[in-house]
Amino acid sequence: MITSFIQAAHRLPMVNQEGGAMPGPGLTALETFTYFVATPILLFVVIGGLSWIASAPKKEKSKEIASKSDEDNNDFITFIA
Repeated sequence: MITSFIQAAHRLPMVNQEGGAMPGPGLTALETFTYFVATPILLFVVIGGLSWIASAPKKEKSKEIASKSDEDNNDFITFIA
């Protein structure tokens, strides 16, 4: 029974390949880390940072402008009176 599992395990890679497929050379450990770990993390950080910047609360400039214009008007009125 164990030998049948071993034989099936040896045939398994041949089942998944298309006819005439020629696999290329394997990836090095550095390439594997770069493609499947570093690049996705970098993309996640960049996209997350851009979305955080885009959705950050904006400073309300209208209140600052209104308060400055009120101060200017008060000074002006006081000066006239």
